[in-house]
This record gives sequence, structure tokens and C-alpha cells, in this order.
Amino acid sequence: MADEEDPKEYRWETGYEKTWEAIKEDDDGMIEGSVAEIIQKAKRKRQAMKRGFSKLGMMRHLYVLLDCSEAMTVPDLKPTRFICSLKLLELFIEEFFDQNPISQLGVIAMKAKRAEKISELSGTARKHVKAVHALNNGVQLTGEPSLQNGLDLALKTLRMVPSHASREVLVIMGSLTTCDPTDVHVTIESLKAEGIRCSVVSLSAEIRICKFLCTETGGTYGAVLDDAHYKDQLLQHIDPPQAGNQQEFSLIKMGFPHGKTESGKEPPLTMCMCHIDSADEPAKLTSGGYHCPQCYSKYCELPVECSACGLTLASAPHLARSYHHLFPVPHFTELALEKVQESREPPVTNCYACQKTLASGTDKMVYECGSCLQVFCIDCDIFIHETLHSCVGCTTIPASAQSLQARKPVPPPHSLSII
Repeated sequence: MADEEDPKEYRWETGYEKTWEAIKEDDDGMIEGSVAEIIQKAKRKRQAMKRGFSKLGMMRHLYVLLDCSEAMTVPDLKPTRFICSLKLLELFIEEFFDQNPISQLGVIAMKAKRAEKISELSGTARKHVKAVHALNNGVQLTGEPSLQNGLDLALKTLRMVPSHASREVLVIMGSLTTCDPTDVHVTIESLKAEGIRCSVVSLSAEIRICKFLCTETGGTYGAVLDDAHYKDQLLQHIDPPQAGNQQEFSLIKMGFPHGKTESGKEPPLTMCMCHIDSADEPAKLTSGGYHCPQCYSKYCELPVECSACGLTLASAPHLARSYHHLFPVPHFTELALEKVQESREPPVTNCYACQKTLASGTDKMVYECGSCLQVFCIDCDIFIHETLHSCVGCTTIPASAQSLQARKPVPPPHSLSII
């Protein structure tokens, strides 16, 4: 699905492919093992494609277009496509802001041939999770979705975003059809001209117009197999994408506020700017908070964009959490356990990280770090690359850690940019 199709060749004119042979039943007649193997191979393929010293859109502005049509009532994803999507979307929002703390996100619902904003672009995960959770009881799944109306609504906001930020649209599509007022190709051309990257996760089957949208705008397209594969397809959009050629690279002014207290004086009770106009959570008089260093407006939490002067407010840990995307852990080498045990003395019997006993029956393949030459199981390999972002062997072995600390700084190439 990731390969581009030949535009001069129809689907029925392509070579005969036995796609069902990739799915094999186990001894109990289940296919979970084959699906899990497909997910693991896809994860390792994405890890192998990551390269350091590349331009990444660190400041992301993402709109999630959620299909709320009648097609989302189908129970092929338990309990229904819609309920499963809401649960995974809440997880996606939390992970998105954990890995991209200086980014912003918004949610748009598509139903009854219309598009409606559920939440505006904001950097507060709690606000979006609350809005998505409210959809469970506050929306009726009726009619058909309108892909064009959803894209137009996202385009109106994203075209106003500064050019140094990454602008993206993620479509969660459950219907096989879209009911649009005019030619959707005009909207796709506008998205392409604005440099907005569009990706689609389909819950039913591959849709040609959605595949065309992803191809034209440089996004990715995926169709889910089950709920586990759905989760993997959704979470792969957490990592920041490669920066587009149309993005401008410039220095960005940011503020790092801190709570100022004068010795011997209690801080005064003041209201924060983030709740002063909120209808759901009224503003309260509090003594704590973060003050903008430019206009001294107070906010409850970071990161946030100052509503008074427009300055982006963040803290040092937020930038540190975004920094590791530029320097990913090198891809581990996949080796057969039997060959590793034969070539090493003493033989490798345990995973270096979790100390799990490596058995040829359950752990046919192991993964070796190219720097410290330690061997890890597949679970630790995924944990190191997706969560820890640091090799356990390189940071704990004295010789490896000393060599890392003694390295001379190498100036990065011109392609290294934090935007």
C-alpha cells in the first residue's frame, strides 16, 4: 500500500497477487500471529528508515479528520468502529503531545455531508481528550462523510499557520464513499500548493481518491486489519515527518517562563489567561502559574501560545523531548539466535536489558547494537527505539559510555534544523 501505483495502469490490469498468502492460520485456526508478525515487520521497517541529521517538522500543526458517518457503526472492530476509534484517538492525542510537546492539534468530525470542528488547534492534550470523549454520547452517526468539506475546513485554518511550522492532516476514514459538493481534486491541488501533508487510515478498504490525496501531498496511506494493526497504523503518525521543501527555516522566538516569587512576600491572587474566556472551566483566582516574559500574562500550564502577544511559551524539558527525534538510536542488526550463540564465547543466554532467557523456540531472532555489541530481545529492541531513545548497553557499559563522552563534537550538516 505504500508503493505508488502506475497512473496509466488500472488495478485489474496489474499482476496477479496472492495477497491472502501473507495471512496464515496457526494450529488453533487463528490469524493473530500473522497480523502481529506484519506489525513487527512494519515497525522495524520504519525504524530502519529513520536517519539522523535530517530536517524534521518539530513544530507540528495537525488536524485529525474523524469519520462520524453511518459506516462507523459496523462492528468489525469491537465494539464498533466508532467506539474503537475514539479509544485509540484518545491514546493518540496523549502520545502525540508526549512526543511533540511544542506542537498543536485539532479534531474535525465528518458526517451527514458536512464537517464540524470538535476542537480548535491547541497544545493542551486534556482539552482534546475531553472533546473526543464527549463524542461518545453527543454525536449521531448518520449519512455519508464529505472528505472535501473536511479538508476545506482544515485548509482554512492551516493556511494561516506560519510557514516555519509543519502542517498536516490525518484522515480516519470508515466509509467507502464520500459525498462532496464540488470537485475534490481542486481541494487536493490547493492542499498540495500550500504544502499541507495529508495521510489516511482506512478502516474498510483502499479508496482511490484517498490514495490519490496521499500521493499528491506526500502523505502515507494505510488500511487496517484489526484493532492491533489499527493502533499501529495510527501511532506511526506520532513521529514528526520530514520537513517539506516549502517550509521556511528561520530562528523562532520562544519564551521560557518561570514562577517568580519575591522573598518575604506572598504572590498575589490572579486569574490565568487560558481560562478567562473558557465556558467549560471558569477562571479561578490562584497564586501559582507561569508568567509570559514578554507581556507578563499568566498561564496554568505549558506549552502554550500567549494569547496576548503571540509568543510561544515552553520549558527546557519540552524542547529536550522533541530533540531526540533528530538523533534516533541506530538500527539494530537482526541476527539468528543460533548463529550468535555459536560465534560468541561464552554464548549469549540472556537479553542484556531485561535479562530474559533467550530460547531458540521462542526467540529465533535477536538484535545486536552496532556500537556496544550487546544482544537484545525483540521487546527490548522496540522499547529502546520507540520509548527509551537510548541504547541500554551504550549507556551502562563503562567502556562504551566513556567512549561516547570522549567523542569530539562534530558540526552538523546544513540539513540539520529544528523547526
